[in-house]
Amino acid sequence: MNSEFSTDENPIEERLPYPTKPMYFPDGTSVEEFIIPDEDKEIVLEQLYPFTPIPKLTDELEDLHSGKKFIVKDFRVTWEHGMNYLVSPYYPESGGTVIDWVDEGAWVDDEDDAFDDDEFDEDDLDLTESNDDDLPF
Repeated sequence: MNSEFSTDENPIEERLPYPTKPMYFPDGTSVEEFIIPDEDKEIVLEQLYPFTPIPKLTDELEDLHSGKKFIVKDFRVTWEHGMNYLVSPYYPESGGTVIDWVDEGAWVDDEDDAFDDDEFDEDDLDLTESNDDDLPF
């Protein structure tokens, strides 16, 4: 792993120590994309992934913006606005960043877990009348 990338630094604001290349968007604009060697992918993911648990490099996630699945190891990192951005492989076409990555298992598909209106009625709610005169304003 690259020893220049210290875990004591703020990984979002500390520019990664890798070379960059331009990442082009359909409108012709571009940002800098880091060229991260495969052997450093895990440490970079651990540094930049903002949630727990951190996915494995072999996990399959979906980019909500593109609606496409990808293997985590295919993530990309850009340098924009003075920050490192962890993005999906489809970022140039969809704009999907790490907050748009979902695991298929995160969705509730089981009908037993679905909310059922019939289980509740007005008696379950505290609908006591309030007296406006009691309000402090």
